[in-house]
Amino acid sequence: MMYNVPKGKRLTDIPKLYDTENIQLRDKIIHLHFFIGGCDWYIAEFNGKDIMWGYCILNGDYQNSEWGYISFDELKSIKISGVQVDCEFKKYFPPQKASKVKEIARGNGY
Repeated sequence: MMYNVPKGKRLTDIPKLYDTENIQLRDKIIHLHFFIGGCDWYIAEFNGKDIMWGYCILNGDYQNSEWGYISFDELKSIKISGVQVDCEFKKYFPPQKASKVKEIARGNGY
């Protein structure tokens, strides 16, 4: 089970899939940050059930980082050597533009 699983308003405040497709990637609002080891997932949209859309950086590989779909259920099930994926608390990671998230900016050259 994931540490600090986001629930309720934190999930319902995320725009639905495709609701922000007219917004430039750098201006999309990132609502959640999941992480484990050197891997990060930043969430901009959610279908309300399982499918999220956002930015992923695996093992610190910024050259191959990308925007795409992410399964919430799969994120919740990741466990490496007994360590589970965590979701950063809202007070430490408030919703913000993608261009303001240094890891996304680095991966996209903003």
